[in-house]
Amino acid sequence: MYATLVLSILALLSGFGMRYWINRRKFYRRSSLGAEGFSSYEKSVFISFLERTGKWIAYILIVFGLLFLWSYSRENKDSKEMIQKEVSYVHV
Repeated sequence: MYATLVLSILALLSGFGMRYWINRRKFYRRSSLGAEGFSSYEKSVFISFLERTGKWIAYILIVFGLLFLWSYSRENKDSKEMIQKEVSYVHV
């Protein structure tokens, strides 16, 4: 039960962390005029591809983190309802 919560927190933190890191790299690569500076065309294409792929992976991690969090809340709610039903049967 707590594994779902841990997985959701890890997925969310890593997803937001990856997005932050990629955007920070992109920001510091810009010149004062706003153009990104690369030493070669090949480097530009390769880094842009990696950053685009990394952003998609980050989005997927964030979605999985939210799904794990939702799953944890459903498990927690179901277990509380089950305990409440057992307590009501004992008192009857």
